[in-house]
Amino acid sequence: MKPSEREAEYIARMEFEKKKKTEEEKHRLLKAEEKKRLRDLHHMRCPKCGMELIEIDYKEIKVDKCSECEGIWLDAGELEAVSKLEKGGLDKLFGVFRK
Repeated sequence: MKPSEREAEYIARMEFEKKKKTEEEKHRLLKAEEKKRLRDLHHMRCPKCGMELIEIDYKEIKVDKCSECEGIWLDAGELEAVSKLEKGGLDKLFGVFRK
């Protein structure tokens, strides 16, 4: 029997919370120097392929696009800001990235 949409959402939320707690514990145990090293190593790098990200500022939303694989990345809070754009604004945002 398939879970209802509400049950699936609940299960996904619980799984996320469990993984989040595990990661928070790992982060707590990392030394400050190691955190800085990791931040410096990964800052403005694509999480998929590791190449440099190009930051584009569109209506005060900073969107990062990979210079290699062309993946588009949003920082915390930016997805919510993008979701509030009207369709025309959203089309213009994605138009910036079209070839």
